[in-house]
Amino acid sequence: MKKTVQIPKEIFETCPGCNKILLKKELFENNKICPKCGYIFRLTAWERIELLVDKNSFKELYRNYTSKNILGFPEYDAKLKESKEKSKLNEACVCGICTIDNIKTILVVLDFNFLGGSMGSVVGEKVTLCFEKATKLKVPIVIVSASGGARMQEGIMSLMQMAKTSAACAKFKKTGLPYISILTDPTTGGVTASFAMLGDIIIAETKALIGFAGPRVIEQTIKQKLPEGFQSAEFLLEHGFVDMVVERKDMKRILGLVLHHCLRNRNFL
Repeated sequence: MKKTVQIPKEIFETCPGCNKILLKKELFENNKICPKCGYIFRLTAWERIELLVDKNSFKELYRNYTSKNILGFPEYDAKLKESKEKSKLNEACVCGICTIDNIKTILVVLDFNFLGGSMGSVVGEKVTLCFEKATKLKVPIVIVSASGGARMQEGIMSLMQMAKTSAACAKFKKTGLPYISILTDPTTGGVTASFAMLGDIIIAETKALIGFAGPRVIEQTIKQKLPEGFQSAEFLLEHGFVDMVVERKDMKRILGLVLHHCLRNRNFL
């Protein structure tokens, strides 16, 4: 009789790309990219922060901001509780002040593990406050997006965040300081349609899905077959929607170079 072997989740991870069993230690050492097939795992907000910032430089802001079920949407309270337990976060974004290649920077990172990284009123407020904080401190801002878009459980309140964050971004840009937007897998919906695509420099991570509506919805609307690779980071680069596509292992180095170049070019260094 065959015995079923239980694979300890704390030690091993199964790759969705090649179905190989990987040692988590090796996976993390390779920036959560499968060494066998190159499948790119999604990062949590804190994993992304660790990847980008100078060691021990990150100080979190607005940590205790949490969403309320202001519209009485069915099961929203339960979903918020579940997401907090799953992600160990209070909301779908983590923001703070840090240094990146020794440049003092405001950093905002969305986490797809919290209700799909969706933008509700609290995410919109935190992004807006970060633009205002960057203006006050006279430092650049970097936002890393990973989101399914506006949060449906907050209805019109979530859609208003698109205008709110875009207005905050426009006000910040009057300072001349750089806003760098990093698009990771996935960046879609109302986040794409607002602050994510408003960066002075827009960097996409390799193979990231980036778009507004899903491919199936678009095909049904325009009654046409979409081209191969549509909404991939590489497709968007080819068609001029992003400035560069960068591999995860190179992201911190490239981000540092971009920040130094922008600040020097605008006489902030």
